Amino acid sequence: MKFSFEYRPSASPLVDSVWRSYSIGGGSFISNAVSQWEMVVTKQKDAITLSVRGPETHASSAPIPEDAEFIGIVFKHGVFMPQLPKSKLVDHAIHLGEHIKNSFHFLGSTWEFPTFENVDIFINRLTQAGQLDFDQVVDDTLRGRTQDLSLRSVQRRFLYVTGLTYKSIQQIERAHHASSLIQSGVPIPEAAYQAGYFDQAHLTNSLRRFYGQTPAQLIPFNKSA
Repeated sequence: MKFSFEYRPSASPLVDSVWRSYSIGGGSFISNAVSQWEMVVTKQKDAITLSVRGPETHASSAPIPEDAEFIGIVFKHGVFMPQLPKSKLVDHAIHLGEHIKNSFHFLGSTWEFPTFENVDIFINRLTQAGQLDFDQVVDDTLRGRTQDLSLRSVQRRFLYVTGLTYKSIQQIERAHHASSLIQSGVPIPEAAYQAGYFDQAHLTNSLRRFYGQTPAQLIPFNKSA
């Protein structure tokens, strides 16, 4: 089945986007590689869960909870939780169930599950409690701003903050860019060139790894390139 997503911006400088989606029926889908971490609230019947999901380094098949509502908070690359090493979350997730009514227990405190409308309040409370922080070096490096640090120091910062190397983030983001180009109607050879791939074969290998699909499979309505 396919998801329809509703997105909104966040007032928090730590959040990249907030989304909401629903599932009708169950099944499975291909979960794409992502270089950012997120929190996802899943409501299904009388059960509610908050999942802390780390970056994903490859495409994988994931189950779809039946008849559920999802609310997601995608954090910017430089955001991290000091008490939760990101390396432990890469290709993994922590699932937190309801501790008391409409609340969950996490990092020694009890928190109310956020809603699509009050996510910013939830993020502000986490920040004020010292549970969220921001690394300017990681953000500046990804924006192409040079740092007065050794390459080894920058690499250590990336691994600590994001759980990934700088190169891994670049590879995932390039695949995302190429996928967006193809899905917007750009011919495959041109998408490969614009996304900076050496050739079309390089693009195909990348999308198979990070999206679980070939470039042709990403073309809307399966039109030929």
